[in-house]
Amino acid sequence: MPANKKTKILFVAPHSSTFIQKDRVLLSKHFKVRTEYYTGEKNVSKVIRIFRRALWSDLTFSWFADYHAYHTVLISRLLKKKSIVVVGGYEVSSLPEINYGLARSPESLHKVKYTLEKTDRVLTVSESLKLDAMKNIGVNGKNIITVPNGYDHERFSPKGKKENSVLTAFTCSDWRRIRLKGLDTFVKTAKFLPHVQFLMIGIHGKVLEELRGISPPNVVLIKPLPQEELIPYYQKTKVYCQLSMREGHPNAVSEAMLCECVPVGTDVPGIRAVMGETGFYVPYGDAEKTARAIEEALNSDKGQDARDRVKTMFPLEKREQKFVNIINDLKGIKP
Repeated sequence: MPANKKTKILFVAPHSSTFIQKDRVLLSKHFKVRTEYYTGEKNVSKVIRIFRRALWSDLTFSWFADYHAYHTVLISRLLKKKSIVVVGGYEVSSLPEINYGLARSPESLHKVKYTLEKTDRVLTVSESLKLDAMKNIGVNGKNIITVPNGYDHERFSPKGKKENSVLTAFTCSDWRRIRLKGLDTFVKTAKFLPHVQFLMIGIHGKVLEELRGISPPNVVLIKPLPQEELIPYYQKTKVYCQLSMREGHPNAVSEAMLCECVPVGTDVPGIRAVMGETGFYVPYGDAEKTARAIEEALNSDKGQDARDRVKTMFPLEKREQKFVNIINDLKGIKP
């Protein structure tokens, strides 16, 4: 995998989440990378900084097709620079049940469509997001490439004996996101299995107390943790739940599977792409059926199969190589 440190990349993102930093590190192994964090919808000073840094760069790389990517792509075209945009999911979503997704707003829809049509390459973590972009945003998809997430199977690995417990993890502070991720279903499910401990990591703000108020005694609510402190929970828990209304390529369930958690998830494209036949599927929002699936998962021996699937299908090196190939192709650099 040859490095090309001559190529200069401006990496633009709205925040420094773990999965975003992982991609920045992968790019930095092969290219010169400068990072710009853009927060807020209309930040003139950030737009000016992006313009100045884009002058330095050969190519811009934006995580999420939101306002920051819209401005970055606009500037890239003005300066005749190549650009790449990674779609996370909410940008191409339209879920009227919870008023979720940028496609729900005409103004946002216009900006997302411009961003996806005018950037040189759009990267999606799953085929389902490509289909969402075509259906909800109205793009033709010709510049969209699916590049699944990748994981370090040595960092995420099993350790010690599994406990008779169930885990879900997602950083969240509002009810819309709770419904999106099925966290309300998770606590309702616990009532059917009073002998099993249910762990939920990542809830904070007012919604933490609200969830605590409707949770039975066997639910333990834990505030957000850094990833290094989250891994031991993956390692000791027998079952991981991903009960979302929709998903692109869920990171937490993939990491948990590498730690030999048996997955229980809703039957939506992004989750099915990760779990395959190594887990148990449930309808969204059905606590009783979810409880039955969890009981099956607790009594199963699918943990090794779950790890093998993620290790084989989604190695970190595969995503890294895809990045290098795509960027070198845009720059006209032959392998």
